[in-house]
Amino acid sequence: MKGATPAMVMLERSGIEFAVHAFDHDLVDAEELGYGRAAAHALGVDESRVFKTLLAQSEKSAVVAIVPVSAQLSLKALAIVLGVKRCEMVPAQDAQRITGYVVGGISPFGQKKKLFTVLDESASDLPTIFVSGGRRGLDIEVAPADLIRVLDAKTGALAVTE
Repeated sequence: MKGATPAMVMLERSGIEFAVHAFDHDLVDAEELGYGRAAAHALGVDESRVFKTLLAQSEKSAVVAIVPVSAQLSLKALAIVLGVKRCEMVPAQDAQRITGYVVGGISPFGQKKKLFTVLDESASDLPTIFVSGGRRGLDIEVAPADLIRVLDAKTGALAVTE
């Protein structure tokens, strides 16, 4: 795949069906909306179907949390799902170093190191969801069940509405 990101390569090698959606991220106001909400607007997709990939730190290690762009990650809920006392967000520069992706383009797929992943349970109600494809302006549409299977992810109630 010419111009493929590590996320696309991983999905292709895993035999996972996915669709790539590119958009000009410079034409949307990511600063005001946030990268994920800007992607939803640019793609003309309901925000409930577009998910952001966040990195948190538990007492044990870094963990990936995937929540709708229309919501916030509840660190307390994430800690409960993980069975730990508390979680905190990983600073942006550390998230980039850990995943190998730039903020605004962090994909749950094809990261430098496989991290434990938790997907918000709201994804289960949807036939497909959109997540970052590994760079700004690129989203991957994938079935939630395929994301869970290929990442060995767990689901849980992680999101709180803004």
